[in-house]
Amino acid sequence: MTGTKTNERPGTRAVHRHCGMSASKARQVLDLIRGEDVQRAAELLNGTEREAAEVIGKVLTSAVANAAHNDSQNPEELYVSACYADEAATLKRWRPRARGRATRIRKRTCHITIIVSRLPEDRLELRRKRMEAMSANRSRRVDASRRRADLSGRLSRRRAAAAERQAEAERVEAERAAAEAAVSDKSVTEAEGTPETEPEATADEAGPEAVEETDAEGAIAENAENEENEDAAENADGEDERGS
Repeated sequence: MTGTKTNERPGTRAVHRHCGMSASKARQVLDLIRGEDVQRAAELLNGTEREAAEVIGKVLTSAVANAAHNDSQNPEELYVSACYADEAATLKRWRPRARGRATRIRKRTCHITIIVSRLPEDRLELRRKRMEAMSANRSRRVDASRRRADLSGRLSRRRAAAAERQAEAERVEAERAAAEAAVSDKSVTEAEGTPETEPEATADEAGPEAVEETDAEGAIAENAENEENEDAAENADGEDERGS
């Protein structure tokens, strides 16, 4: 009994005809994505360094787009149900060699076909459970991260509040010390009071030395007055002589 023909396989397909590489090179990459869901297949193709991976990735994207737009399929529920590379026309070229001979060059081409279909129900259920577990795990990690962040923020707020209270206590203590210093200075000033002026000593209380100083000062003043009178008289005589 023969199997299903290539062109009769169910699913949505995309074909790249006359690709400029040999079928054997394309088949090595197609073997990596056969049976994988489209997300996993795209990841495998992105991580493959072969030249065929870029071309096959474009074919896969085209197949998924055809399934979404033409067959109204959900792209997240698709998988690569079949993929193969058929040999196409071979271009013959010639290369000159020694002694007038020529060597044939075969430039091989291929047709790359990728068929995507909807995942079976059991695989969809398995995938759904795995996604739920991943989501729950992620939710737990997010909650733990939020709790740590909240705890860190709470501790920061507590430290900031403690620092503010300490600064306020230091400020109040400084104001209290300044007020006490001002009150103590005022009380000391009131206790000392203003100094009393000493009364001038009389002649009797001053003693003989003070009397002698007073007599000397009187004699000096009298001599100065006599000299001023003599100068005034001389000036008047001089003026009379000039007038006559």
